[in-house]
Amino acid sequence: QVQLVESGGGLVQPGGSLRLSCAASGSISSIENMAWYRQALGKERELVAVQSRLGATNYGDSVKGRWTISRDKAENTVYLQMNSLKPEDTAVYFCNADIWSDRRLDNYWGQGTQVTVSS
Repeated sequence: QVQLVESGGGLVQPGGSLRLSCAASGSISSIENMAWYRQALGKERELVAVQSRLGATNYGDSVKGRWTISRDKAENTVYLQMNSLKPEDTAVYFCNADIWSDRRLDNYWGQGTQVTVSS
């Protein structure tokens, strides 16, 4: 079984920084894309950032220039460095990944971690 677990969420003041982590575990052969999504209360889920196995990245327009997605050497963990946080960044942040396991490629979601930006 494969699972994704997020960590690092919490309460932060406007202008502050936060670093989210997502660790994949289980019977994993390799991981293709790893991504971060977010969903604010009453809104649809949106893409925040994504990074491919070879390192290509893409960011949502609302976070370009402020945040950075990265992956560790083993490519089983993805990070999201969030700087210059704004109240409108408040949302539940979800990890998402395309993972090879037993010769099958499937998409997985984490349980989500709450990020609240407030004074």
